[in-house]
Amino acid sequence: MSLRLPMFPLNAVLYPGVSLPLHVFEDRYRALVHHLLRIEDPAERLFGSVAIREGYEVGDQGAQSLYRVGVLLQLTEAEADPDDSFEVVALGRGRIRMDRLDPSGPFPVAEVEELGEPEVEVAPEVADRARATFTAYRAAIQEFREDPFSGSLPRDPEYLAWTLSATAPLPMSDRQALLEAEDAGVRLEMVTRLLRDELRAMNVIPSLPATEVARTRWSPN
Repeated sequence: MSLRLPMFPLNAVLYPGVSLPLHVFEDRYRALVHHLLRIEDPAERLFGSVAIREGYEVGDQGAQSLYRVGVLLQLTEAEADPDDSFEVVALGRGRIRMDRLDPSGPFPVAEVEELGEPEVEVAPEVADRARATFTAYRAAIQEFREDPFSGSLPRDPEYLAWTLSATAPLPMSDRQALLEAEDAGVRLEMVTRLLRDELRAMNVIPSLPATEVARTRWSPN
């Protein structure tokens, strides 16, 4: 299904089922929030977001390169600040593919296609491996940072796949690959492999989680 949506590119990969708090202060995105609040039905206060591959969320230059697959979001909360900025919360509703972005108006707008999530039978052992690997990763990184997750992991494989993808502190390219995975089973196998790679790297370089090493100018020489 094709939609024309307001767009809010971010320096982050978002996922369906996940709530996102945002501080909205730039003119074009304040205009986007005002536009959404004028829609009477809260369920229709929809916009999209894709991750910025290169560039910035704000400023005259803005995003220079965007990923095409992102998330359909519903504005669920909005509170105006005294300086005319907004504190908002948005909920991921599903995946979208952006065909073309038009930045010429008061806020960016794009033609997007909704991407359905295939219903697949995920083998119990696939979900169990993903859950166990994430639990081991949580235990390993607590020496370096706060636990990335609190509470019990979901039993439903699709929700588990989105939860692990959203919670695991992975580089953006890996997070985007998880968003673009074809179904929950593939996504769980991917996140398991990625977290095992992180654990192996941490065993070689125990002073930092691998994601932190990847983001610093570190050399073994």
